[in-house]
Amino acid sequence: MTTIRDTDLIESVADALQFISYYHPMDYIRALGEAYEAEQSPAAKDAIAQILTNSRMCAEGHRPICQDTGIVTVFVRWGQECRLSGDRSLQEVVDEGVRRAYLHPENKLRASILADPAFTRRNTKDNTPSVLHVEMVPGNTVSVDVAAKGGGSENKSKFKMMNPSDSIVDWVLEMIPQMGAGWCPPGMLGIGIGGTAEKAMLLAKQSLMGAIDMGQLKARGPRNDVEALRIELMDKVNALGIGAQGLGGLSTVLDVKILDWPTHAASKPVAMIPNCAATRHAHFTLDGSGPVYLEAPKLEEWPKVDWTPDKAAIRVDLDTLTPEVVRSWKHGDRLLLNGKMLTGRDAAHKRIKDMLDAGQELPVDFRGRVIYYVGPVDPVGEEVVGPAGPTTATRMDKFTRMMLDQGLLAMVG
Repeated sequence: MTTIRDTDLIESVADALQFISYYHPMDYIRALGEAYEAEQSPAAKDAIAQILTNSRMCAEGHRPICQDTGIVTVFVRWGQECRLSGDRSLQEVVDEGVRRAYLHPENKLRASILADPAFTRRNTKDNTPSVLHVEMVPGNTVSVDVAAKGGGSENKSKFKMMNPSDSIVDWVLEMIPQMGAGWCPPGMLGIGIGGTAEKAMLLAKQSLMGAIDMGQLKARGPRNDVEALRIELMDKVNALGIGAQGLGGLSTVLDVKILDWPTHAASKPVAMIPNCAATRHAHFTLDGSGPVYLEAPKLEEWPKVDWTPDKAAIRVDLDTLTPEVVRSWKHGDRLLLNGKMLTGRDAAHKRIKDMLDAGQELPVDFRGRVIYYVGPVDPVGEEVVGPAGPTTATRMDKFTRMMLDQGLLAMVG
């Protein structure tokens, strides 16, 4: 009987979550580098260059690759010859690892988890609890996959209980344009087929734990129907031309993963979950000998991409911005913003609406201002602000007229 010390599991989970907060999986970096070389659209190529540049900076500085440091999902395959030491449940042990990772003083991660989700939506302050899936398997080791998934891509998840004769390809191609760029491509699609409704969703999420191998698959050719479907979906999704960050181009997805399970004769449940450009997952195995610490990738493995702002970009002084300047901007213009801007997302906009409905005076004057839909990571050291980036801005669309009526000039999404 192998004893897995609770402290070893806690330490390993905490290390893995810190690791994936600032290191992309190298299979993703290699695939994105290949997409960069192949890309023909200037806007999409520039977007990929920014993602690769940001990734390298985060790897060097050990700070998050995205301000949404995600909801933690953990898949555990527990060997039946193993026992967990201590008097805490597996959920409690895993959550302690999450807590330590997200409260790490040298690399604070954003706490995004809300208790009482339908009503008070109270932040738990430490990003717990995680979503834990456990499978008992033969053996004397414990295999763990840890992932941190942002809300933007998770919110674009799709499910359909199909008729047995319905086309999976047709459904996927119908859904992808509806998802737009809100899931932050280029990334991966995870597809689960069969089982029951909840099993299909679980398969879709599990499939995203696999390494990107579409290049190798295409090189050797498909060996079964599932692999042929992966290739077909990859090619047809990319042919839609959504591209990196929704800017057009060749690479909307870098891989399509599929897992399936036997299902009822009357059913064909299909789930699809996208993974964004902040692809974050890692694997480790515990054998009772101590905690596992993941090996850092070599910085030389990142593609050599020298990104600089477009010289033709329009420089904007936010402190002197006027409606006339805003009206002069054209679709497709690249703007370099300098000056002070406000930040706010769902909760802030809801509060503004509630105050206006109640006839209360707002604490902020929005006239002539710009708001950035962002929730930065807390700063550490000498940082003025922690890592920040745009959120899924369409969530705030229903507040647009209200905000413009307060004199707001622009939104950054």
